[in-house]
Amino acid sequence: MEYKKCRQSAKRVISLAKEKKQKECASDLNDPEHQNEIFRMAKHMVKERQVITGSNCLKGVSGKAIVDEKGIKDSWKEYMEKLMNEENECDHGISAEVSEGPADCIRTGEVAAALKKIRHKAPGLSGLSAEMIQATESIGTQ
Repeated sequence: MEYKKCRQSAKRVISLAKEKKQKECASDLNDPEHQNEIFRMAKHMVKERQVITGSNCLKGVSGKAIVDEKGIKDSWKEYMEKLMNEENECDHGISAEVSEGPADCIRTGEVAAALKKIRHKAPGLSGLSAEMIQATESIGTQ
């Protein structure tokens, strides 16, 4: 019970302080001396909501912190070049045959069987759904 009273009292004090500060700000904005405050506040609010996309510093290969933007970009470039030019041990055992020529023909029976399995799917890139092709019967599978 005592906790609730203290909490209510604290909320009341905070709301009164907020209200007082808002009134001060509003009256200051009407003064010609404080007109630039509106723009400063707006700029500050926009800056607070910006997403931070980069980092301020980076540890280089030598172990020293790099703080300038050009140095950070150069460090990343150097790291990526090293990473992309390394040979991977697991790539040596992979071999694949190169196939040339036309792809195998798709038979109408295969298309019809695939259409029977499809139920209520969204249309593809062509804009045709399976139900639309099924409705055309044999014409849609040719």
